[in-house]
Amino acid sequence: MSYQEFYGLKREPFSNAPVGQFYFNSVPHSQALTRLTHAVQSMKGLAVLTGDLGTGKTTLARRLLESLPENQYEAALLVIIHSGVTASWLVRRIAVQLGVAKPSDEKLALLGQVYQRLLQIHESGRKAVVLVDEAQMLQSREIMEEFRGLLNLELPEEKLLTFVLFGLPDLEDYLRLDPPLAHRIAFRVRLQTLTRDATEAYIKHRLRLAGASRMPFSAEAVGAIHRFTDGTPRLINTVCDNCLFEGFLAKAQVVSEKLVTRVSEDLGLEAHAPSQTLSVSVPPPAAPRPPAPPPGHSAAARPARAPARPAPAGAPGAASMPPPVRPTAAGVPRPPGAPHTVAPGGRTMPPGAPHTVAPGGRTMPPGAPHTVAPGGRTMPPGASHTVAPGGRTIPPGAPRVLGPDARTMPPGARPTVPPPARPAPAGGVRGPITTVSRPASPGVRPLVAAAQRPPAPGAPRLAAAPPPRTPSNGAATGVPVRPTPAPRPVPVAPPGELPPPPGADPLDMAVLDQFLSGITKV
Repeated sequence: MSYQEFYGLKREPFSNAPVGQFYFNSVPHSQALTRLTHAVQSMKGLAVLTGDLGTGKTTLARRLLESLPENQYEAALLVIIHSGVTASWLVRRIAVQLGVAKPSDEKLALLGQVYQRLLQIHESGRKAVVLVDEAQMLQSREIMEEFRGLLNLELPEEKLLTFVLFGLPDLEDYLRLDPPLAHRIAFRVRLQTLTRDATEAYIKHRLRLAGASRMPFSAEAVGAIHRFTDGTPRLINTVCDNCLFEGFLAKAQVVSEKLVTRVSEDLGLEAHAPSQTLSVSVPPPAAPRPPAPPPGHSAAARPARAPARPAPAGAPGAASMPPPVRPTAAGVPRPPGAPHTVAPGGRTMPPGAPHTVAPGGRTMPPGAPHTVAPGGRTMPPGASHTVAPGGRTIPPGAPRVLGPDARTMPPGARPTVPPPARPAPAGGVRGPITTVSRPASPGVRPLVAAAQRPPAPGAPRLAAAPPPRTPSNGAATGVPVRPTPAPRPVPVAPPGELPPPPGADPLDMAVLDQFLSGITKV
């Protein structure tokens, strides 16, 4: 007894031989056949069908050949069984398939014979079609050029020949060896595998044609067959045939999933993951932001955010959360609740203290008037703004008396600052003039030494200045000389004392001595 008799079959249902009777018109095969039939009927010139191993390309090619009526088509199926096919051999075989009686060995003569045969077919009202199976074996550019040359045999109104190539996906790469031929492809069809439901329908279809009265495969077994074969018809035939034989040996009336798994693993097949529906969690939409205030409104008009709720007692991390510390403008942290009163220099001020800060960044006591010297030193409240040009403050009420070098002088002292030297008037040089190289301070009234006066009684006498030297011709060097009165005698100061300036009285000398003693102390 065979497994056909055990399962009530009249013939072998899952043979891999391309038997036209077992053709299953699945959705992928039906769509591919419809497109290829349209390409043939419209004489498009070139159509290509590609698919993976075992998807039914050869079965579809035979089905297309059988569907073409002989009275309308001169059709032939050419199967390439070796990759060493030459271009001349291919043209000769095409000529034979089209009905050329004695193909010539010369290429030009052979092309002439093919053209004449195509004209005869066209004049008879039929269409010439050549189907080439296993076309991925044609791997040379010369062969692709021969296909293009045969497609050039056409009439002005239509083509005389149509090729339909069946092969693996590699066929696309070989067609690109001749770019003009790749551009002439009118239809490209990719044959897909069967789905889970199509796999079950395919198994039942072949069992029914084989004479089965029941379904020997369980639903779980059908699912396992699809997982291990991925819907490839050739693999489905192989797995089902082996499962029926192993079930017959085990006397199992129904093929189980376990048996399908064992048989598939013995054949070296791996299960493919079933398609799953991905669940994507979409986050809730974010709350809309409040609209921006219109121009001219302050930011204070915006609604304040609700304060964060404190963590309940005993919650994780509730005891370790320190109170928030807000930094000041200068980055110095402040205790919680302290008002934001910060001096410009970054120093914090006591709460409630007025913002009274000196320009140098020093804070002032609350209520103190803003009396600050230009150098950044604060002054007592009510002090007048009396500051020397060098940046030193003067006691309140002190007159603005400054020396030539911007140092302060005692009240009542008058600085003696002579004017800069002036050129002598034309006509001679008057008495000697005392000059000082230090510049006078702005706003200080200079005191100019007067002409020579008689010294005061009791004042030391200074040595007389020597008269100006004159050359023998009676003229001073470089300056016109006129007669001048003789200079008065100048008192000579005792040793160790400075001579008084000409024209100074005893009171002025005392003031000068006091001024000089103050400079020494400083």
